[in-house]
Parts: sequence; structure tokens; C-alpha cells
Amino acid sequence: MLAIVRFIIVVIYCILVCIFGSIYCLFSPRNPRHVATFGHLFGRLAPVFGLRVETRLPAGAEHHPTAIYIGNHQNNYDMVTAANIVQPPTVTVGKKSLVWIPFFGQLYWLTGNLLIDRDNRAKAHSTISQVVEQIRKRKVSIWMFPEGTRSRGRGLLPFKTGAFHAAIAAGVPIIPVCVSNTSHKIKLNRWNNGLVIVEMLPPVDTSAYGKDQVRKLATDCRELMMAKIDELNQEVAAREAAGKIEKNRAH
Repeated sequence: MLAIVRFIIVVIYCILVCIFGSIYCLFSPRNPRHVATFGHLFGRLAPVFGLRVETRLPAGAEHHPTAIYIGNHQNNYDMVTAANIVQPPTVTVGKKSLVWIPFFGQLYWLTGNLLIDRDNRAKAHSTISQVVEQIRKRKVSIWMFPEGTRSRGRGLLPFKTGAFHAAIAAGVPIIPVCVSNTSHKIKLNRWNNGLVIVEMLPPVDTSAYGKDQVRKLATDCRELMMAKIDELNQEVAAREAAGKIEKNRAH
């Protein structure tokens, strides 16, 4: 029953946000600052799923220069966890087909996200140049998932190099964002699904990496993220265990 109630609330909320959000964005269409605004609105759904999301930003995060943000891509719940930490003006890179999703697709385009044709290999190869152009022309940061697909409980997957090619070509830093494990954690018929920590790491300077060191940059960033995600998972486990002990004592 709880799962059905949650489903109804989420559907109604998302439709309302998309409809009124699209109308709002018509007054300043494609403004990249809208992405963070509506990302945070979707992030407010976390309590509906029984999640407590804790975000951690490094000092001066609100003043970071344009950059490429990279995050671990676990599942569809990223939309209510990682979305909480998006800093304006940051846009994401998505498939052109997203625009045809009722309500959401129109908001996704109007908020200024970058749409690419991933089904066309020739055009897909130009994605890096499109990202670099967006950074330089619009002075925006780009959010990318270097794993290229949802990991769905398989841990941090190997990184593709597109984000790192783009960062070196544009001369901007990489900013990793790490989200503690949500795979197999959320049960829709359970009231409390626990804690999720989203932490943004300090910028990784890419100026020391040449074009022939893209793979090394990707590897270095992946190792940084793996270590932080393991640390966050251990902290979440310890805090949830302590919470259960306190709850049992209270009873």
C-alpha cells in the first residue's frame, strides 16, 4: 500500500513540476541556472522514498569556476539524491530522444541541457567538441556520468574517457561527486530507507595532464571516487547501526 501511495505522490509531483516549470522557463528559456533549480526540486522527493539525504560541499563550492562534474551513476534514484548538490550554472548531457518524454522532456530542454544524438556514431564522436563549445560559449559547467550507464549494484564501473577529453580540451577542472550506495537499499513498502550521503570533492586540476594522458586522468579520478564512496558507505553503515541501537534502547 505504501508503495502505491508513494507512486501516486511522485507522479503527481513530477507532472506538476514539469508543467509549471516549463511555463516558468518560457520567460527565460535555455537559461542554464534552471537546471540546478529544478534538480533541487526533484531532490525534495527524497523523503517521499524514505531517504534522508545529506549533502557535503567543499569550501568555496558556490564560487567554483566552470568545470566538468562527474558522478557515479547507480540507478534512477540519482535524480533525488545527486540532484540535491547540483551547482548553477551546470547542465547535463542527454540523448535527443529525451525531449519526447511527456512533460519531463520539454522541461529538460527548456532548462538548457545539452542534447546529443547518441545513436548516430558520426555525431556521437562530436559530443566532446559540443561539450567544449558549450563550456566556452555559454560559460556553463557540464555534469556527466563517466561510467556511461547505471551500475545497478555492480560498484563503480570503468570510466569512459569523453568527460576527461573534454576537460583537458576546455582547460577546466574535473569535480567528482560521490553518492553512497543506494542499490538494493530502497524498498518502496518500507517507511524508512535510511541515509544517503552525497559529497562533492575538491576540483581536480587538469592542467598537468596532456592530451596523451586522458586515460591517466580518468584512472586517477576513478580511484579518488572509489576511495571516497567506500568511505561514505562505511560511514552510512556505522551511523545506521548506531541509530538502530539507540532505537532499541529507547524501547
